[in-house]
Amino acid sequence: MIPKSILLIMPYGSVGGMERLALNFYTFYKKQGYTVKGLKFIKLDSDIINFNEDELFFKTQDFLSMSSLERYTFYLKLPFLLRTVIIKQKATHTIAFGDMANLFSSLTYTKEIKIGSIHALKSVELKNKTFFNSLTRFGYTTTYRNLTKLVCISKAIKKDLQEECGYQFSNLEVIYNPHDIKNITNLAKEPIKSKQEVEIFTQPTILFLGRLTVQKAPWHLIKAFSLIHKVNNNINLVIIGDGDKKVTLYIKNLITELNLETNVHLLGRRSNPYKYIAATNILALSSNYEGTPNVIVESIAIGTPIVSSFCTKGIMELMSVKQKPESDENIITESGIITPNFFEGKLEIPADNIITDKEKKFSKALSIVLNDKFYNENLNTFKSGLLSKFDMKTVANKYLS
Repeated sequence: MIPKSILLIMPYGSVGGMERLALNFYTFYKKQGYTVKGLKFIKLDSDIINFNEDELFFKTQDFLSMSSLERYTFYLKLPFLLRTVIIKQKATHTIAFGDMANLFSSLTYTKEIKIGSIHALKSVELKNKTFFNSLTRFGYTTTYRNLTKLVCISKAIKKDLQEECGYQFSNLEVIYNPHDIKNITNLAKEPIKSKQEVEIFTQPTILFLGRLTVQKAPWHLIKAFSLIHKVNNNINLVIIGDGDKKVTLYIKNLITELNLETNVHLLGRRSNPYKYIAATNILALSSNYEGTPNVIVESIAIGTPIVSSFCTKGIMELMSVKQKPESDENIITESGIITPNFFEGKLEIPADNIITDKEKKFSKALSIVLNDKFYNENLNTFKSGLLSKFDMKTVANKYLS
C-alpha cells in the first residue's frame, strides 16, 4: 500500500532515542510529501520533541503524577482513543515506538499497515514484575499478532524476544535505526551560547546524554568519574537529560557524597544535544541495558569517541566494524572502548555507594580515551564504514514496505 497518511505514536515527547527517531521519521516522510502526524499519549510543557501543527495528544498529566486508579483507567481508554484518531486521520500506516505504543496500537483493531518497534533487550527490562510488564508479556503471546511487522533495531533484540521473552509470531524484522547524518552534523556546528556552559567545556569533558532512569544507571558513570577526579580535578562531567525523580535525587546525593559538586554539571534537557556531543571529549554510556542506542551513532557521526558498557549484545553492531565477543575486560573498538556489562540481575538504585571493579574498569577506559588522540583518529578513519547501515532513506522506506 502506498502511504497516504502516516501516524507516529509514542508515549512522550522527551529527548530520548525513540522520540528523536520519531522526529527523524516525521521530517523525512514530510519531505516525501506524505501527510504525517505525531501522536503523544502524554504532552508536557517540558517536551523537547515537538511536531508543531502536526502534533496530537491525549493528556497533559505525566504518568508519574497519576494515581494508580487514574493510570489504569487511562490504560483502559487508550485503545479506544487511539482507534478514534486512526480513523479520523484516515491513517494508511501507523508506526509505534516502544512497548506502550506497540501494545495499544495492537488493540485498536484498525486496518492500516500497523508497524511496531522494540528498542531494548526486553528480557532484562521485564524482570521487574510491574503491571505494565505483565501486560507487555501478554501482548507478546496474543495481541502483537495484529501488528503487520514488529521492527527490532538489532539482531540481538530479535533473538532476545524469541528465546527469552516467549514471542510467538513471525512478524519480526531487523531494521537498524535511521539517522539523518547531515542534519546531525549541521546541528553539531551550532555554538554553545551560555557563558557558563562555554566555561565548562573549556576543560576536558565527559558527557552523559539520556533519561535519568534505572535502565541508564548514571551512578556507574559518576562513581567512575570520581576516581578520575582524585587524580585530575580539572575534568568535568556533564549530564544532559531528566527522568525518574528518585534516580535524580539519588545521583544528586551521590555527587555531594563524593565531593563532585564543582565538576559534575546537571544541565537538564537541551533541545540540541548534538552541539554538546561535538564540544565534549567523550560520550559515556553506563546503562544496565539498551537496544541500539541512538546516541552512539550520533556520537560516531559527530566524531566524538565513546566509552560504553556492554549494555546490549548489539553493542558491537554499533561500535565496531567487526563482531567481537563479550568480555570481562575492556574491549577496544573502532569508535572507542566497551567495558563489562554492569547489570547484576536486578534493576534498582544501589543500596550502597561502594565502587565496584566494573566501575574501576569503566574509569580506566575513560582515562585512556581522554589522554590518547588515537581514539579520535581511529574513529574518523572508520566513520564511514560504521555509519553505512544507518542511511535514513533506506531505513525509513524499509519501515513502510
